[in-house]
Amino acid sequence: MNSKHHKTRLRIGAVNYLNSKPLVYELARRAPFAEVTYDLPSRLADSLAAGRLDVALIPSIESVQQPGYRVVSDACIGCRGPVLSVKLFSRTPIEKIRTVALDEGSRTSAALVQILLARQFQLRPKLEPLPIGSGADATTADAVLLIGDRAMHSPPSRFAVVWDLGDQWCRITGLPFVFAMWTARPGVNVEPLEEVLSEVRDAGVAHIDQIAAVEAAPLGLTEPQCRDYLRNNLNFFLGPGEQQGLELFLRYAAELGLAPLDVDLGFNHCKTAG
Repeated sequence: MNSKHHKTRLRIGAVNYLNSKPLVYELARRAPFAEVTYDLPSRLADSLAAGRLDVALIPSIESVQQPGYRVVSDACIGCRGPVLSVKLFSRTPIEKIRTVALDEGSRTSAALVQILLARQFQLRPKLEPLPIGSGADATTADAVLLIGDRAMHSPPSRFAVVWDLGDQWCRITGLPFVFAMWTARPGVNVEPLEEVLSEVRDAGVAHIDQIAAVEAAPLGLTEPQCRDYLRNNLNFFLGPGEQQGLELFLRYAAELGLAPLDVDLGFNHCKTAG
């Protein structure tokens, strides 16, 4: 699997959030035939759609927005309960929410919060963008969706309700949730990559202590907090339950006009585990 077999280097888009660290641990070393770019999930999705990337770790809602996309690994970012890093902070009781500010960093979480509000409270609030890097105090919306490392730190304002979206989803459906997956655009030979992405994930999961030691302090977390989050709040294996949860999420999203109907995620292209 060395680079001489590849006339052009595969262009891989990866995410720099803490939750993706186990999926990219040793990626550059184990995939010398690839060129790895790091960016926000939403930007990676745009770059993949534009053909600037061949494979990217993109929001699961984005994996069905372009014809011919396929899932290329059983490595993913998901949860089987509270996720900690995707939260809705509401200034009013949930049933009184009329406006929601959505963190522009992720599109899956934006779809998920709309699904949860619609299915549990028959709410279709007015949506507004919350610019990347802005905190909850940057908006007067009734509720604010924050994702990634910032969601793990409670915003300074007082909130009536805080929803952990992973927990909410798992409670109402009984299924795991998948936030992001390795996805390839059509016409790309990903054969050399499929096994590597699983191996990289396995190496990352085996080195969570080392990842936590490096990542905790810059994020304002203790090493035990960081370790606990990576080990107990996140799930990195796209198994049968995750596929079921993903299919249900995409069906609910389609009902709200947030995803196309009847999509084939190409799960037959990836070996599934755990």
